[in-house]
Amino acid sequence: MIEPTVTMPPKRVRRAPVRRPEPPRGTVRAVRFPVLAVVFVCAACGLVYELELVALSSYLIGDSVTQASVVLSVMVFAMGVGSLLAKRLCCRAAVGFGLVEAGLALVGGCSAMVLYAAFAWLGESRYVVVAFSLAIGVLIGAEIPLLMSLIQRSAGAAARPPCADHSGRQAPRGEQDDAAGTVADLFAADYVGALVGGLAFPFLLLPWLGQLTGALVTGAVNAVAGGGLVLWVFRRDLTPRSRALLVAVNLSVLAVLATATVLVDDFEQAARRAVYGDRVRVAVHTELQEIVVTGGVDGAPDLFLDGRLRVAGRDEYRYHEALVHPAMNGVHARVLIVGGGDGMAAREVLRYPGVRAVTVVELDPGVVRLARTDPALARLNARAFLDPRVRVVYADAFHWLRGATAHVQERYDVVISDLPDPGITRSTKLYAQEFYGLVAQVLTRSGRFAVHAGSVTDRPRTFWTVDATLRAAGFATRPYGASGRTPGFASGPDRADRADRAGGTGRGPADWGFLLAVRGSRPPVLGLAADAPRLRALAEDTLGAAARHAERGRLAALPPSTLVHPRYGG
Repeated sequence: MIEPTVTMPPKRVRRAPVRRPEPPRGTVRAVRFPVLAVVFVCAACGLVYELELVALSSYLIGDSVTQASVVLSVMVFAMGVGSLLAKRLCCRAAVGFGLVEAGLALVGGCSAMVLYAAFAWLGESRYVVVAFSLAIGVLIGAEIPLLMSLIQRSAGAAARPPCADHSGRQAPRGEQDDAAGTVADLFAADYVGALVGGLAFPFLLLPWLGQLTGALVTGAVNAVAGGGLVLWVFRRDLTPRSRALLVAVNLSVLAVLATATVLVDDFEQAARRAVYGDRVRVAVHTELQEIVVTGGVDGAPDLFLDGRLRVAGRDEYRYHEALVHPAMNGVHARVLIVGGGDGMAAREVLRYPGVRAVTVVELDPGVVRLARTDPALARLNARAFLDPRVRVVYADAFHWLRGATAHVQERYDVVISDLPDPGITRSTKLYAQEFYGLVAQVLTRSGRFAVHAGSVTDRPRTFWTVDATLRAAGFATRPYGASGRTPGFASGPDRADRADRAGGTGRGPADWGFLLAVRGSRPPVLGLAADAPRLRALAEDTLGAAARHAERGRLAALPPSTLVHPRYGG
């Protein structure tokens, strides 16, 4: 009998795992450290670009809170878009990273110059800010996946290109650990670089180089770091054509940035002429702002602070007479002026023989220095700062008043707030309820407080918010206004305002708005003192008519503005 053949299943042969050869430890470190160093530099440059856009857009447009929100939110969104778009470059991470860094250096380095050019010659820079935020954000976002590919390759975590395996096989535990370590190293270098860039911008780049040159130098550093990493450390990953392309692109970017750096002074002068006209006589940068004086030495000067007309020499008396003289109706031996570094408010105060002491609290010493030394400005302010009764304090008015409430021996009979429009964020806290509470503590019982509050007709909500804030701080108020040719405190300069300043047909605000306030519940009497000097624009009847006109536009039930909840828009 033939027995049936039993077929046994073949034994499963267990294959020994194939270990990928690990690169020598010295080679890994030699590649890994340069990659992390470039991550550090690129992160610092990227944050400088962001801060540059925020600072310059706030200077040109105004309302830094809005500008910071727009720039940062658009840029973060664009970074996500850039990360998605970078997937197509992961298989060629080296050349892709080199091109991205060259583009980022060019766009980021030239961003400040292009933004300033749009403001100077086109008069509109908001859309340019958004466009640059998008472009820079996309390029910064593309860095992350490309850097991840480069740093993983430098550590030898994978022996094949990152895009080669689409099988979905789970990576071995060792590879997962290497990837986690790669992510940690990458983000550590990125965050530390961002810290250095964020500190370098206000403390090194702005004081030493300025906004335009600082951005151009940052772009050059960015291009050298990104191009050098790819062309040297990852040169073996490049084909001859890719290497030639990167060399040509980086040299072109550096040439553009170098040329712009050489021509930046000529560009800035041309832009100033486009903004201020051909009669720019003084242009200086202080630690806080740009100061420009136009007009001849013998004529009426115009003073601009950060691109905003602060003093219009031909009609500034309309503003300063209306601001100062209603508050001088009463005892006025001791006067405090908040702001007023141009000296015009002090000039009007010193016209009263009964004034014994005037304290001017100004943030920027450069304004007072120019008002003292410039012949046209000194003549316009009647050399008020040479009067022995005037004392100038260089300090933030909020912090100075906070300390003054404890050690001031005598209270002030009059406090005058000669500040820019409350829509400008730097001055917003000086229109807050807390600041007005400090003013109330340094006023005498019968003291008066005069506040410039913006245009009554063009920005009524801002004006009446100041009124509501004063009332919330315990003041009773009396609104009034004054007409003028070119009110100099627009919160956001635009082309129309500049045309009007130059004598064209531009449309600007038609008036200044003021509030006279006293402590208590009884509104002050609006009038002129018996010993008031002869005035050119202000009289009892015009003052009464201005008060009635302002009162007719009152907006009721507005909330006050506080430090934690500012109510003033841009």
